[in-house]
Amino acid sequence: MTVYFIGAGPGAADLITVRGARTLARCQVCLYAGSLVPRELLVECPPDARLVDTAQLDLDQITTELVAAHEAGHDVARLHSGDPSVFSAVAEQMRRLDAVGVPYDVVPGVPAFAAAAAALKRELTIPTVGQTVILTRIAQQATPMPDGEDLATLGRSGALLVLHLAARYVDRVVAELLPHYGADCPAAVVAMASRPDELVLRGTLDDIAAQVKAAGVVRTAVIIVGRTLAAAQFPDSHLYSPTRARPCAPGSPPTP
Repeated sequence: MTVYFIGAGPGAADLITVRGARTLARCQVCLYAGSLVPRELLVECPPDARLVDTAQLDLDQITTELVAAHEAGHDVARLHSGDPSVFSAVAEQMRRLDAVGVPYDVVPGVPAFAAAAAALKRELTIPTVGQTVILTRIAQQATPMPDGEDLATLGRSGALLVLHLAARYVDRVVAELLPHYGADCPAAVVAMASRPDELVLRGTLDDIAAQVKAAGVVRTAVIIVGRTLAAAQFPDSHLYSPTRARPCAPGSPPTP
C-alpha cells in the first residue's frame, strides 16, 4: 500500500487539485492537520475511512499511524495545507518511511503564496522590474535559519520576498528590509488566503507593520515585499511580442 502526501491547498476546499481529491477519495485512512486543513475536504474521503487529526501528534506518533495503516493493507492520505514542497515538514516524514521501507507518493497543491498573489490580483514576476521570487521565513521560535539565509542577506538581492510564518514579527521584518528596499517599497500581507475570512492589507514598508498590528494579524498569513507589487509602467513580455519568431502550427502555411 502507499502513503500519499497530498497538498490540500491554501484554505478554500475547492482549491485542492483534481488529482488530490481523487486520491483522497480512495484512501481508507486519512491523517490531516486539523488546524490548517478545511474540514469540508474530509467529505472527499470514503464514508468508512479512518480520520486522524494530527494537530496534537508528534512525529513518532504520526509515523506510527502511517506505518500501521500500510501494514494493515490500506492506502493512506497524509493531508497537508498548501503544497508539500515548501514549509510542510514532509521531508522528515519521508525519511522515516524510507527507513522502514514504506512506499509513498506526493500530490502537489496550491501554495499559500500563489493564493496570496491571486488575492492581490498581481503577477509576482514583471518584465524588467523583477523576475525572481524568494520564499523564506525568519527564525524566531522555530528551527534556526541556515547561514546566509537571513533577511539582511536575502534583501541585498532586491528580489521580491515572500515570508511565511512571520506576521507576528512584522516589526523585525520591516527593520531588516528597510535598508535594502526603502520605506516606499510596496508591501502586502494576505491572511487566510482564499478563505471566507481572507484579509488583504496593502501598503509600503513604511506603514505595513502598523496595518498588520491594527488588524490583529499574527498567523496564517504571508508577507510580500517587492517592487513588482505596484509595477504599472513596464514593457510587454517578449512571450507574445509580434517580433518573436513562432513555429508554424501543423498544416498552416509558413509565416511570410
